[in-house]
Amino acid sequence: MTVLLIGCDMTDRQLPSYQKGYEPTQPIPYSHRLHAGELGIECKYCHFGAEKGRHAGIPPVNVCMNCHKTVKTNSPEIQKIKKAYESGESIKWVRIHKLPDFVFFDHSRHVNRGVDCKTCHGPVHEMDVVRQYNTLAMGWCVNCHRDYTRNPPPHMKDKNINAKLDCSSCHY
Repeated sequence: MTVLLIGCDMTDRQLPSYQKGYEPTQPIPYSHRLHAGELGIECKYCHFGAEKGRHAGIPPVNVCMNCHKTVKTNSPEIQKIKKAYESGESIKWVRIHKLPDFVFFDHSRHVNRGVDCKTCHGPVHEMDVVRQYNTLAMGWCVNCHRDYTRNPPPHMKDKNINAKLDCSSCHY
């Protein structure tokens, strides 16, 4: 019996969930380059679920309004946010990073061990329009786990990193 092994990070044959480069139009233009880059707003300020749970989450309107109650209040785009805030409606942001339903990924496990957001999401702080930077394919994740275990980043060398490689760590 012959077994053919194919790499799991084949960017030329992407499955629907491996949308490297996916860059949807959002209902309100939002520049991560401005907010996370120029203004230096920490990712976890808006995506506060990243430290506490499986999903980083899309920020609720009130997070935007923490600043925009007083900043750029006359902007037509900020007026849309204000309208949603006052009506209690959420903004229908288009999700960019989505893994298949059979994959379990917990942001808090990674964030609380010091994995930088850029590791998976790329240089979002340089993007006016956020796009999926990496494939997030199984082989890509496995290679990252191997690299972190063999050669952890300098700020993690003393933490005895043992990134899991068994199937049940990520698959239901």
